[in-house]
Amino acid sequence: MTDYSISSDERDIDRELVWRWLHDDSYWAAGVPRDVQERAFDGSLCFSAFDQGRRQVGFARVVTDRATFAWICDVFVVAEHRGQGVARLLMDAVMAHPDLARCRNVMLATRDAHGLYARYGFAPLAEPARWMAIRRPYRSDG
Repeated sequence: MTDYSISSDERDIDRELVWRWLHDDSYWAAGVPRDVQERAFDGSLCFSAFDQGRRQVGFARVVTDRATFAWICDVFVVAEHRGQGVARLLMDAVMAHPDLARCRNVMLATRDAHGLYARYGFAPLAEPARWMAIRRPYRSDG
C-alpha cells in the first residue's frame, strides 16, 4: 500500500480521467455530462489516489457542509490497481480529514462494496422510512 499516495488538493485531480471513468465505467454516474461533473468537483471535497509515477488511479468525492453532514460518492479505483489497498487508503483519508471527522451524519450508497465501508462503521440505515429522495434525469439544458 505504500506505493500509493492520497491528495485532497483539488488542483491534483486529473479531471479528464475521473470524468471519463465515471461517465463510461460507473454504474451510478454513467452518462453524466462533463459540465455537470465539473460543477460537482467544484462543490465537493475530492480525494485523489496516485501511483508512484503520480498517475491518478483512484478517486473519492465528498459532498459536505464540513460541519454536520457528508455524503461520500464517486469512489472508484481503476481496474489495474484494484486489490492493492487503494480504496482503503482513500477511505482512510476521507474519514481522517479534519473537516469531516466530526460530521454527525455521514452517508454513502453502494451496490457492491459493503465490506469496505463496514470497516469504517457504515451500516444499513437504521430508520430508512425517515429518508426521502427526489430522483431526476439529467437535462441537457442545464
